Amino acid sequence: MSEVTLNTILEELIFNIEKTVTNAKESLAGAVNSTMTETYWMIGKYIVESEQDGNIKAAYGRRLLSTLSKELTLRLGKGYSRPNLNNMRKFYLKYPDCQKVSNKLSWSHICELIKIDDDLERSFYEKETINEKWGVRELQRQMDSALFLRLAVSRDKEGILSLAEEGIEIQTPEDVIKNTYTLEFLNIPEVKQYSESDLEQRIIDNLQTFLLELGKGFTFVGRQYKITVNNIHYHVDLVFYHRILKCFVLIDLKKNSVRHEDIGQMNMYLGYFATEENMPDDNAPIGIILSKNKDELLVEYATYGMDSKLFVSKYELYLPNRSELEKLVYNILNDDLSDE
Repeated sequence: MSEVTLNTILEELIFNIEKTVTNAKESLAGAVNSTMTETYWMIGKYIVESEQDGNIKAAYGRRLLSTLSKELTLRLGKGYSRPNLNNMRKFYLKYPDCQKVSNKLSWSHICELIKIDDDLERSFYEKETINEKWGVRELQRQMDSALFLRLAVSRDKEGILSLAEEGIEIQTPEDVIKNTYTLEFLNIPEVKQYSESDLEQRIIDNLQTFLLELGKGFTFVGRQYKITVNNIHYHVDLVFYHRILKCFVLIDLKKNSVRHEDIGQMNMYLGYFATEENMPDDNAPIGIILSKNKDELLVEYATYGMDSKLFVSKYELYLPNRSELEKLVYNILNDDLSDE
């Protein structure tokens, strides 16, 4: 047998063994996680049943958990603190069917999800965490930025329910656009003077989080993307490609209000990309002008008659006011209910 043939056989053998061992480890980890979360759910069930389905006084319940924590720690070791036992209790109460998440999410994910009281909101984050394979930190960031509420305020009751039951579904350019983008991770104080280049640089420095804020399907292409028309050079601040919609997404950053000439310039960029950059199977590009302020009437007039996918959105440098968003969503749901 030649040395070349032997090397080929050896490489294939190593590859197959390595793949088998890796798959086995992943299966084992999944089985361990599933068993652990199901065990915690059962512990929560026992606690709730011992509380007579929550009918005992709160003070007694706290004493029960404290005493239980001390005894279990003595007998079983770490992992049974009162906060942990309370999480197990909440897990059972919020997820009557633990199979729904036990083999899909880690205990750390579940501990974050059970913090959410609203069933619709919790369902949304659960679906998106599973679909997008969010880590715990990614889930925490999306919860902190009130992603569900920000998306829900631009929908009717049917759209909100669909969002909660199915997560984010992307079929049209409108499905990837937010009215407001939250960029608190850039750590730019509201009072600080900054330029558009500063804003761009901070986005590049925090690109992974910015991609998370943009949503599913975005891949980064480049910054200050150069295009030339009649020997005049222009630069698009940020260029992305959307894998699901199969199109370029161009973003221009404005630190103040968007002007009508900004809209005209973006429309020119879109025309250039559609003609010069698109491959035969690419769809029409999307343009997003991301500005600190937005004059709705000016945008309406400046985009009059445009068929291009050009959007103007706002950005904010702080986390949104959650209570205000909750009121808006509550009103949408209840207004629709009153019309039925």
